[in-house]
Formats: sequence, structure tokens, C-alpha cells
Amino acid sequence: MELCPSVKNVLLLDSEGNRIAAKYYCDDWPTNSAKEAFEKAVFTKTQKTNARTEAEIAMIENNVVVYKFVQNLHFFVTGGEDENELILATVVQGFSDAVGILLSTCSRGQVDKREALENLDLILMCLDEIVDGGIILETDPNVIAGKIASQSLDAGGPLSEQTISQALATAREHLTRSLLK
Repeated sequence: MELCPSVKNVLLLDSEGNRIAAKYYCDDWPTNSAKEAFEKAVFTKTQKTNARTEAEIAMIENNVVVYKFVQNLHFFVTGGEDENELILATVVQGFSDAVGILLSTCSRGQVDKREALENLDLILMCLDEIVDGGIILETDPNVIAGKIASQSLDAGGPLSEQTISQALATAREHLTRSLLK
């Protein structure tokens, strides 16, 4: 028996069941086709539910799946069959709220598939702040969004929003730091 709660995967799918972002933390799905089949099974079983106001729970392939829908984004967190549903619900709520905070501070203030794809780097950083190797690190959306915002500021902002001279200066600075180490 494990001492701390763990997560098998975290998924972000669109309203058609296509993967936007996914992180797998165990070997239950060893191949990409197995992962895609699991994602399809999860989407198919949950698409007709109304998980917009609060997280819902389902048992899929002997796993506890907690999920929530926001606009056309579907958030899923999977744990083992003996995992605590309330902890998984806290993770999915933290993930969806953190993504909401991060995407609403971006350009149009909307949380939808287009914004998610345009800011995929923020979503992947969000996943890294929440779970590491299957171990839950953080679930407070304000803390998660704050860490990601400070990392973005430290990095000088995304390269896509920098001018060529700013990008070259940032690259030169990183090269200088790496040579001086």
C-alpha cells in the first residue's frame, strides 16, 4: 500500500475527445495506441454527463476517473481503483481553475480550446506544478498560476512575444550563464 495519494494520468481533451494535453505517470498504458484507446473510452463514457458545475466521478477500466468540463475543455484525473476520490477531485479542480486563471489573463480572457492550444506551454507547466511522477505536489490554483506567472517573467516572457533583438539578448544571456557555470 502506498503512503501518499498518487495519480496515474492527467488529461485535457476537447469537446470532441481529441487530446490537447496529457501526462501519464504509470505504465498501465505502455503504447501510444493504448493511451489513445483509454482516452477514447474515458471520453465516450463521460461525454453525455453534465460535469460543468462540479467534478464528477466514474470507474473506467478499474480506475477512478474524476472529471470536469469548462467550455469546450474536458479535464480528467485518473487514479487507481483504491484512490481517494476527494483528493482526485481536488486535483482536477485545481487543474481546471489554474488553467482558467492562466488563460483568462492571456489575450481574450476566454477559457476555450483555441486559447488552450495557443498557450499549451502554460498548460504543460501547470501539469508539472500539480503532479510530478504521479505524486500530487500542489492543488491550490492561485499558487499554481502564481508559480507559472513568475517562471514566465523570469524567462523574459514567451519567445513568441519577444522582438528578435529581445530574443537574441535572452539567448545570449542564457549562453553566458551556461558558460560561466
